[in-house]
Amino acid sequence: MGKTSDAVAEGVSIATAAARLAVRNHILVETIARDGQFDVDVIGPYAQQTLIALAEEQEAAADLAKRQRKSAWGKFSDPDSTHDYRDRDMRNLSKRHKQYRGVAKQLRNRAEDPDAVRELVEQARDAAWGDVEANLQRRLRVEGMRADVDPDYDTMRGARMQALRLVDLPRLAAHRRHLNEGEALQAELEAD
Repeated sequence: MGKTSDAVAEGVSIATAAARLAVRNHILVETIARDGQFDVDVIGPYAQQTLIALAEEQEAAADLAKRQRKSAWGKFSDPDSTHDYRDRDMRNLSKRHKQYRGVAKQLRNRAEDPDAVRELVEQARDAAWGDVEANLQRRLRVEGMRADVDPDYDTMRGARMQALRLVDLPRLAAHRRHLNEGEALQAELEAD
């Protein structure tokens, strides 16, 4: 393995990407699914909690590496499994412990820094907007497609006609029956 600082920087980068993804998903759910308003100050606490949760995961991993190191001390036999550490693994487990602690410390520092939290929320908002924009573009391309520019028009025509016959027309007929029944019921009520 390389330097501890390099491993910590990589771990922080990965954890930050995971936090950004979680915050992005939270923004999408709150603003689109729940019809809420985007507000950095409202999303900020969620972003902060996400960073803290990731720091806690790193601390738990550090504690595990420390326990594994203690367990490995003085064992010189062959391991029984991948995670059955031996004395020769002590140095590696010590490095892991330091790396996990370093990542956790930096994540906690970011969680306590309002500017870092705000930056995370803004990056997540940009990512959420990118998802929404891509989805709209895809839908507009499909819904706005014309027969003369669709290379698959002839190939897919049979499937579209079958869907029309088997799905759309029966659905339309059922809807029409439902409306007619409602009108008939209304007429009976008015007649009484």
